[in-house]
Amino acid sequence: MNASERIVIKEVRETKDSIFWKMPVFDSEFRCGKTGKTKITGIWGNRILKKKNKIAFTAVYGTTWRFDPKPKGSKTAVKPKFNITGRWQVTFKPDEDMPIDAVGEFVQKGSKVTGTFLTEHSDYRYLEGVVLGNDLWLSCFDGAHPFLFHGTVNAKNTITRGEFWFGSHNYINWQAVRNEKAALRNPEKLTFIADTTKPVVFNYNNIQGKPVSLRDERYRNKVVIIQLMGSWCPNCLDETKVLVEMYKKYQPQGLEIIALAYERNANPVKARQSLERLKIHCDVPYEILLTGRTGREGASESMPLLNDVMTFPTTLYIDKTGKVRKIYTGFSGPATGAHHEQLLAEMNAFIQKLLAE
Repeated sequence: MNASERIVIKEVRETKDSIFWKMPVFDSEFRCGKTGKTKITGIWGNRILKKKNKIAFTAVYGTTWRFDPKPKGSKTAVKPKFNITGRWQVTFKPDEDMPIDAVGEFVQKGSKVTGTFLTEHSDYRYLEGVVLGNDLWLSCFDGAHPFLFHGTVNAKNTITRGEFWFGSHNYINWQAVRNEKAALRNPEKLTFIADTTKPVVFNYNNIQGKPVSLRDERYRNKVVIIQLMGSWCPNCLDETKVLVEMYKKYQPQGLEIIALAYERNANPVKARQSLERLKIHCDVPYEILLTGRTGREGASESMPLLNDVMTFPTTLYIDKTGKVRKIYTGFSGPATGAHHEQLLAEMNAFIQKLLAE
């Protein structure tokens, strides 16, 4: 449970004193021992990561708070000193040579806060937390990405001493200033065609082992969306769900979609298994291809016509003549609210325009 998001876990196995469950899509699993009727303890293993991929945890049944509003030994909840509702200009790694710009959008009711951070690399999905005194706490967990944010809210409309933990393997600082006009660069201008002499060409096997090429008869004279993605990527999952609906709606009119997968596990068997889980979970009707490459570097090498692949997902829109008409970097998922709805409207309008040409 992350704010309004609900993730249903179906793969559960229980014994007399233990319980095991796998998260949907992402390659992660909980292995737990029961402690009475209201407590379980165990290990969460995240196979997506190669190092520091196991974290001990404790879960208590019936707890209604994510962050305890009462100090230890106190019967009184801490009241918030400030309300952070609104838009914030955020900087991750503010003291480094290459800081990362972001926009924070939050809604606070009482001490409870929901919202997210939008970046040029997509968003941090459904964050939920509290303001206790002048301490801001936010977190989310989708099965593979445990995010925890902390910051100090100040009277001067700033958040300082920001800390961001990504599980036990990553930690960075951040800060924010209230700014209702805070904005990011245009996601359609970040990745572009650097070499106009190179066409979009690839030939990879799909999950069933069959080679698929953009030159195949199925894609001739069609509008084609190419999604650069990975089964490990939560923003790719958000976009995949949207693309599935787009395909069902527009495929009869001539739309085709191909997902090029850049898996973190280089083992082709493991990579195929992960993609099969994604395909089943989202009921993906179009081709997902195993590129055999990993990371942004692998994606950039496989797409030499592009200046760079900044992040996943990166999405190419190709018209009926085979020309790349638009490249969209990142994805504003459902946690971004109005930004997500605007993006869906733009996607629908642009697909309809290409189909009508």
